Amino acid sequence: MNANVRQPTSGHCQKVTLVRHNCFAFCFAALASISMAAPAESVPDSPEPLRATVAGVAATTTASVFDGVVEAVRQTVVAAQVSGVVVRLDAEPGDRVEAGQVLLRIDARAAEQSAAASDAQVQAARAALELATKDFERQQRLFQKNYISQAAMERAESAYKSAQAQARALLAQADAARTQSGYHVVRAPFAGVVSEVPVSIGDMAMPGRPLLTMYDPTALRVTAAVPQSVAVRMPDDPELRIELPSLPSDLMWVVPTEVQRLPTVDASTHTVELRALLPAGMGVVAPGMFARLWLPTTRDDFGGPVAGATRLSVPLKAVVRRAELTGLYVLDAQGRPVLRQVRLGRSTDGQVEILSGLMPGERVVIDPLSAARTHRDRR
Repeated sequence: MNANVRQPTSGHCQKVTLVRHNCFAFCFAALASISMAAPAESVPDSPEPLRATVAGVAATTTASVFDGVVEAVRQTVVAAQVSGVVVRLDAEPGDRVEAGQVLLRIDARAAEQSAAASDAQVQAARAALELATKDFERQQRLFQKNYISQAAMERAESAYKSAQAQARALLAQADAARTQSGYHVVRAPFAGVVSEVPVSIGDMAMPGRPLLTMYDPTALRVTAAVPQSVAVRMPDDPELRIELPSLPSDLMWVVPTEVQRLPTVDASTHTVELRALLPAGMGVVAPGMFARLWLPTTRDDFGGPVAGATRLSVPLKAVVRRAELTGLYVLDAQGRPVLRQVRLGRSTDGQVEILSGLMPGERVVIDPLSAARTHRDRR
């Protein structure tokens, strides 16, 4: 050990220990004085009672669910009637068009030249007819005065009728040429929405080749294939409900304006096609969307009445969603909110079906935020 290092004496250690004890005593005295001088905190008011509802069991109508698809009642594929190169497109997918509006143009130079030639031939035929008419009238006057023979009169009449027939033939040919020229301009057959344009400028249009597809958005329906065993149990006027899962909750459920059941049965699938007409003015619905038909039944497989089913439901706004957890705040026997995981079913009219995790008669908090605050404060 280094001899220059000084070892602390016992008296020095005692002084240090005494100073430390004095410091601790001073701190405890200061804390005590502060706690005695501080005014007493006010006791918080008791929280307001939570609004809760009793989970009840409601009777439901037995219904079968079938997947369907939204279709347009009036949909058409506009095809080419003449051959030619597409030189102009006046419509794009999604455009709303009026009846008679120009959608597409095909090169019509050859057709226009043919129509112009037909018009020239019509003018020549009219001039020949006019000449034949005057000659016939002149021959009639001469025949009445016995200046010409019967044979000359018949030849003049035959020339006049031949000129008439020639003029009518050329006029019809000119009308056909103008009609053929009009096929090079494609117009909308009705007011609707263009859904598909499979051609582009420069493509060759041929007779029968599809140029574009359009539909009427004011007339849509949901079509579903219903098994024959279910179709025979349908009432004459079924109260169907249409579900559109891709729409918001306030637009998801729709009551059809008309229901049509086709009289034929598909021999391969033994199903009956059911068509439910959607109300007009549903702009958010488009052909091809997925839909479901909720079909109530009145008789079971043995011809007897179907017994009503029951389901447990709570208000939809009481549901709590946290990441992958779906639950409800349920009041225990002491009235304290407890978060409980549940499994949900379908929701209708602001109510949601509870498949598991809740018993009938239990009290469910309607306002999850208030329940969360109360639960956090009590912890």
